[in-house]
Amino acid sequence: MDKQSKIILISGPTASGKSKFAVKIAKKIQGEIINADSMQVYKKLKILTARPNKEEQKNIKHHLYGVVDLNKKFSTGQWLELAIKKIKNIQKNKKIPVVVGGTGLYFQSLINGLVKIPEIPLKFRNKVRLKSKREGQKKFYKNLLKLDPKIKDKFDQNDTQRSIRAYEIKSYTDISMYDWLAKTESEFKDSDFLKLQIDTKREKLIQKINLRTFNMIEDGAINEVKKFLKLKIRKDQSAELTQYLNDEITLTEAKELILIKTRQYAKRQATWARTRMISWVKIGPSKIDSYVKKLKKSSLKLDQLT
Repeated sequence: MDKQSKIILISGPTASGKSKFAVKIAKKIQGEIINADSMQVYKKLKILTARPNKEEQKNIKHHLYGVVDLNKKFSTGQWLELAIKKIKNIQKNKKIPVVVGGTGLYFQSLINGLVKIPEIPLKFRNKVRLKSKREGQKKFYKNLLKLDPKIKDKFDQNDTQRSIRAYEIKSYTDISMYDWLAKTESEFKDSDFLKLQIDTKREKLIQKINLRTFNMIEDGAINEVKKFLKLKIRKDQSAELTQYLNDEITLTEAKELILIKTRQYAKRQATWARTRMISWVKIGPSKIDSYVKKLKKSSLKLDQLT
C-alpha cells in the first residue's frame, strides 16, 4: 500500500501523551492531525479538555478541534461524517491523516462503520437497567443468552454494560445486536489503518494526571469555567470547579475531586482498549521516540511498522 492510502490512528488514556506523539509522527510523514476526542471538539474548552495549544499545533494542520458550540449536542455520527471528509481531503492533498484521541466510539465508528440501530426510548432502557440490577449480572446474562443466543462467546459474560446493551437491543428491535453490527460498513478497509495505542503503566499515568491537573489550574481553568458559566450552558464540564466558585468546597478539595474523576475516566478508557482494541499495536511511552525514528520520508513503509 502506498503511504498516501494509510490512515494512522493513535489512541491512549487521558494524559498519556498521545497528542504529542501524533505531532511527532505527523512531522515525520507529512501528516495532518484529526481530533478524535469528544470534548476537544467544543469551542471555549481549551484548558479543561487539554486541547493542543498554538505552539503544539505549529507547522502541523489540526482538524476538528473547537468546532462545535458549547450549547450544541454533537453525536458520534456527526463526528464520523466530518472525519471521513477530512481524511479524504487530506489524502487528496497527498498527505497522511493522523487521527488521535481518547474516544473509543469515534475510532470504532471509523473502523467498523456506525451501527444504525433505532433509538431506544429512555424509559425502556431504564427498565432493562433495573432488571440487570435486580437480577445481578450472572442471572441477567443467563436470561440474555435465552433471549439472544447469538451473543454467546461474543464478549466477557461479566461485562455488565455490553450485556445491558445487547438485552435492550434484542428485546426492543427483535434483532440481535450482532446482526445489527453485521449490517454496518466502513468507508475504509481494515488494512487501511495503522492502529497505535499508547500503553502506559497505571502508576506512571497517575503521575501524569496529577501534573496535568496542577498545570490546568495554573493555566487558567478557573477563568475558563467562569466564562462558560456566564453563558448558562454545559455546567457539567467542571462540576468541581463550579462548586469551588460557589464556595461549596475549597480549591484543594476541587483538585482532589478532579483527580479522582480523571483517574476513573482513564480506567474506563483502559477497559475499553483492553476489550475492544485487542489488535492495536501497543507502544510504551519510553518507546515513542524510537518508534518515530523508524519513519523516514524517503522510504516510508508504514505496514512494516506493525
